[in-house]
Amino acid sequence: MQLTVARIGRAHGLRGEVAIDLRTDDPGRRLADGQVLHTDPAAAGPLTVAGTRSQHGKWFARFVEVADRTGAEALQGVVLVVEADDDDEEDAWYPHELTGLRAEHVDGRLLGTIAGLEHLPAHDVLVLVEEGSGVRTLVPFVHAIVPVVDVPGGRVVLDPPGGLLASDVENLVVSEETVGPAGARSAAGEPDADED
Repeated sequence: MQLTVARIGRAHGLRGEVAIDLRTDDPGRRLADGQVLHTDPAAAGPLTVAGTRSQHGKWFARFVEVADRTGAEALQGVVLVVEADDDDEEDAWYPHELTGLRAEHVDGRLLGTIAGLEHLPAHDVLVLVEEGSGVRTLVPFVHAIVPVVDVPGGRVVLDPPGGLLASDVENLVVSEETVGPAGARSAAGEPDADED
């Protein structure tokens, strides 16, 4: 099975360097000098890493097979892939393993089904399709919100903060004290306590 390591972005400079959008937690190993990576589409590769660098949180790479800007521009949009290793991290999951898992709240309620995984700049998010409504919610894939991933058991357990899920709106309680902007007069015409 092939795993995505990075997607190649725009050419950077004149000597074949490209910006890359990482999809791995271990770029030092996956993009080590001399590492040979397969590509999607296959006709664009394989590519041999000549060097990588990070600048202001962005990653750049050079490949032995690409010597100039024209070659680098031709790589834009190409996906770098590797074969899955048996020694991959124990607490790492691939998108195909997460898709279709049952999503449960920490209190045991069924929340819905995981429809996939999306890679956003800050972090990955699970795409949750909520039970009943079918509304899609993006759930940050961080341990504080997703404390349990049980692929063999077919489930993930979520501990979402209030307001994250679309279903939270149905349970929203509004009282007279919370109606209107801060400092507005109440329905009885009395000023709020914080007004002078």
